Amino acid sequence: MSGPQPSSVIFEPIPDGYGQNLFVTDSDLMPLLALYLDADLLAHLEPHLHRLGELAGSKFESLAAIADKEPPKLVVRTRKGTDCNQIIKNPAYVELEKWAFAEFGLAAASHVPGVLGWHAPLPPIAKYALLYLFSQAEFGLTCPVNMTDSLTRTLKKYGDPSLVERYFSKLTSLDIDVLYQGSMFMTEMGAGSDISKTETVARRDGNVWRLYGDKWFCSNASADLAMILARPNDAPAGMAGVSLFLLPKVKGDGTPNDYRIIALKDKMGTRSMATGEIRFEGAEAYLIGNIGRGFQQMAEMVNSSRLSNGVRSAAMMRRALTEATYVAQHRNAFGKLLEDLPLMRVQLQKMALATEQARSFAFQTADALQRGDAGDVQAQRLVRIMTPLIKFRACRDARKVTGDAMEVRGGCGYVEEWTEPRLLRDAHCGSIWEGTSNIVALDVYRATQKQDALSAYSSHLQMLRDNVIDGDLKKVLTQRIETIIPFAKDNALNKRDDQARETASALYHLGSAVIFAWEASKPGLAHRASLARSVLTHRLDPQLHRLLGPNSTTILMNSNN
Repeated sequence: MSGPQPSSVIFEPIPDGYGQNLFVTDSDLMPLLALYLDADLLAHLEPHLHRLGELAGSKFESLAAIADKEPPKLVVRTRKGTDCNQIIKNPAYVELEKWAFAEFGLAAASHVPGVLGWHAPLPPIAKYALLYLFSQAEFGLTCPVNMTDSLTRTLKKYGDPSLVERYFSKLTSLDIDVLYQGSMFMTEMGAGSDISKTETVARRDGNVWRLYGDKWFCSNASADLAMILARPNDAPAGMAGVSLFLLPKVKGDGTPNDYRIIALKDKMGTRSMATGEIRFEGAEAYLIGNIGRGFQQMAEMVNSSRLSNGVRSAAMMRRALTEATYVAQHRNAFGKLLEDLPLMRVQLQKMALATEQARSFAFQTADALQRGDAGDVQAQRLVRIMTPLIKFRACRDARKVTGDAMEVRGGCGYVEEWTEPRLLRDAHCGSIWEGTSNIVALDVYRATQKQDALSAYSSHLQMLRDNVIDGDLKKVLTQRIETIIPFAKDNALNKRDDQARETASALYHLGSAVIFAWEASKPGLAHRASLARSVLTHRLDPQLHRLLGPNSTTILMNSNN
């Protein structure tokens, strides 16, 4: 198993891993990045990754702890009695914003040259590697970072050129005083995940539209720009009537837009970042793309956010594993270090397996995203299914891994002075926002039904499998592919919704095992073949027993012969 490597083992009554460089402790990160990134770019990024890892394990951790304890506040009226619509952010959060948006350019990296001194926009894997390290310290802020990035992507693809010209440079600015942050406001009280029930109304008013209605969960509520789903007043009911609009915080005449933040949510996690309830009272907005295609166009932003959620869940698992490993290597109990106790070793191995799965799956998805953006249709179909797969499984795994890390630390792990409670609270966000587990598992079916994305996934796994060096492992992977893919396709096409979650898990574990085996064929990564075998033994085959029922033992035995 890959895991944090301590510089020395010193007994500590209450081990405190504060100050670890989260890049250095992650021994496989650089070798994995080398599989995807140009050597010159990776060499250029290495000192920045090193610096970010150092900050994430110390300064950013301290700032994140403060921002979590002192969440933003809503001010609706000045002391002179004037109505206002202002969110006061904690200074620690504001400082983190400067580091994320300006210093490391996390939201701009994919769109403009110059971030971290590189001469071109960074490829997705480079951006996500930076996000992966930053998120190990602070999860809440990475939601606005991703939404700004995703809004920019959606605006470029569907927005009127005049809107792109007006806002693009602000959305990608590395000057925090010039920067426009982005958001998306979709959820309504009576609709939730059922977007077809959207009730927010849009009325045309000359060259703009006016929005009326309420949105119930609006993260980064003080954003300068937001993508909104609304229904033109003459549009039909259902999904066909939902359209996409761009809402500026400030109207074209320079005055505040006509909407109010009614309240801020008192959330379990991501407390550092403001999520509000917003009422639109004729707010000025601009149509994006075609009327009636709102959700399809918003899907660009939603899917980007889902992939980001997978990356950030992988990051929280990595941070939880780093903390748990440090505790195990520095705490003595029953006359031994915790890491020498058999059950503790098993627990850490199980945590490491889920952690490594999420990262490797994320890197493969990001690589496909890059090829898809370059026009590769097969890669676009691949992203279409891998995105909900990682959103579904990695986000659920993060809830368990962060909980296990809390248990490793023991009583202190339940105390809010430590990192683990914040990780656990934040981890639950990933399974809810941008689609709950049920919604995302069913989206795997839709990707199969509408885009035949499962075929692209199967072809990709077979291509990776063909490069596996270990003959016995290659044989087992081939047999699992031949068993699982047809079964999953049959489930999707016949709409066996009750098995959607089990099917999605099986596809994710299958992909993880194949990816690990492919990684093991590369220089310096042979040890990752053990991860492939562990996924097969402990995650994939038990999943198949649940899916295939009483005949599973016979099927698996025959496939192994």
